[in-house]
Amino acid sequence: MLYLTRRENFNAAHKLYNPNWTPEQNDVVFGKCANLNWHGHNYYLYVTVKGTPDPDTGFIINVKELKDIILRTVIDKVDHRNLNLDVPFLQGMMPSTENFAKAIWEQLANEVRRPNCELHCIKLYETDSIYVEYYGE
Repeated sequence: MLYLTRRENFNAAHKLYNPNWTPEQNDVVFGKCANLNWHGHNYYLYVTVKGTPDPDTGFIINVKELKDIILRTVIDKVDHRNLNLDVPFLQGMMPSTENFAKAIWEQLANEVRRPNCELHCIKLYETDSIYVEYYGE
């Protein structure tokens, strides 16, 4: 089995805030991330596919095609957006890095699937020191 990873980056704002809680409880749980005026991140997204190379091309998936899929299904929808307000596939959920990574997986899994290729892992960096890995489990 071979693994191929493509990295993209984007910028987005969000707020972690539970409207069912008091402002004080939100501050205790989410800290600065509960800022009523939002806050932003420079995200890095690593998309890893796995499979066997096609005998005619030597590719698991054409990397240009993979890039186009990632841009069309994720980056174009989230870059320079407010994750709480502007992104349909995040509506109704807390836009934590964990939930965001899982939602990205759901956007990409069927799009990258080929007879010899499938999505293996999403790695989403929110900061240099915080990231989430999701394997579709």
